[in-house]
Amino acid sequence: MQTLPTTLDGWLSRLESHHPITIDMGLDRVAAVAARMGIHFDCPVIIVGGTNGKGSTCAMLEAILLQAGYRVGLSTSPHLIRFNERARIDGESASDDALIAQFARVEAARGEISLSYFEFTTLAILQLFIDANLDAVILEVGLGGRLDAMNIIDADVAIVTSVDIDHTEYLGSTREAIGFEKAGIFRAGKAAICSDPMPPQSLLDHAAAIGADLWLLGRDFNYMGDKLQWNYGGRVQRRNSLGYPSLRGANQLLNASAALAALEVLRTRLPVGAQEVRTGLVLVDLPGRFQVLPGRPTVILDVAHNPHAAATLSQNFGNMGFHPYTYAVFGAMHDKDIDGVIAQLKGHIDHWCLTDLPLPRGATAAQIEEKLLAAGIVPGNDPGAECTIQTFSSPADAFANATNRAGENDRIAVFGSFLTVAGVMAYRAAHNH
Repeated sequence: MQTLPTTLDGWLSRLESHHPITIDMGLDRVAAVAARMGIHFDCPVIIVGGTNGKGSTCAMLEAILLQAGYRVGLSTSPHLIRFNERARIDGESASDDALIAQFARVEAARGEISLSYFEFTTLAILQLFIDANLDAVILEVGLGGRLDAMNIIDADVAIVTSVDIDHTEYLGSTREAIGFEKAGIFRAGKAAICSDPMPPQSLLDHAAAIGADLWLLGRDFNYMGDKLQWNYGGRVQRRNSLGYPSLRGANQLLNASAALAALEVLRTRLPVGAQEVRTGLVLVDLPGRFQVLPGRPTVILDVAHNPHAAATLSQNFGNMGFHPYTYAVFGAMHDKDIDGVIAQLKGHIDHWCLTDLPLPRGATAAQIEEKLLAAGIVPGNDPGAECTIQTFSSPADAFANATNRAGENDRIAVFGSFLTVAGVMAYRAAHNH
């Protein structure tokens, strides 16, 4: 009889080593274990997928429902600093002990069935939420939708925020192929909300084929705004004189509108008042999504890791006012469209601090440097050069270099991967920033 780990770190390292395929598509195994565990929700469940905007939409839903006094579970991935961030109950990360107890239950239930890290931890988090007797559950899809472990749950409302090119090796290389994967979270007869202004035909076709109740931006719900406030309009519900979400960035009204459409669908089961919506949007907080830190030089943390997110980042740069120089702390996975990210940010960055990432999937700083040079970014060698490129072995080293060189009116943008942002957050925490 093998002994089970007694710490959260012990469990996580065991899970990382036990199932070598990190992304193992297919729901048969995880659904079989879920059936053994009797995983089922009686409260409303909202599932959120999409290429970009998932995390923001989930955070807004959580903030509004908490303001309305509901007990809310929120599962997101990946985490930035601690695994516990992936399971939040009433706005607080789950404790190590609570997670360890659920890991033991999944281990006991799985028997001979092999589960990936994500499948195993997903089952543990779902069981944790069931035991917590919640009023509402919000689930963020990890990857794609159709074959994501979260999709074993039949949600009451499904949201697809945006469809763009990412994870091509698993989801396909066109918006049509990816749209079909994202639409896999839709259910017959249940609300299927899409806040992408130009949804792929494959998503529309799949919703029609299964008989989902499709809500489209511009047809079933919409938003309008001026500089001071904005309004939401749905099929039957209007929300007027709303303050802008505290999350910064160009797409946040799309995400907020999708969240309000989901709450409109659930208005009889989870009634939410106007003031609770307003307060929730103002208080919502999401680390690492165009997060502008206090102090000088200005530091921006953004987990942007595909061209669509990079385009939003460059747009947000333009809305920030003047900074003499912009430093980039940039590290990325080699399977991402790094060239596409560079193309969106070229011309917005003066000094590139490139970093290796501590994973086999990480591109090396030297590989990213080659791509910058191929994109026509020409560095100068002298200290006063308009453009420089330097390589580092860790996000912390790259950030320390940028901090040492940047003037107090400059800005430092940290982006390219969750790992890049997490490395800088850990460095700042250790240095009491």
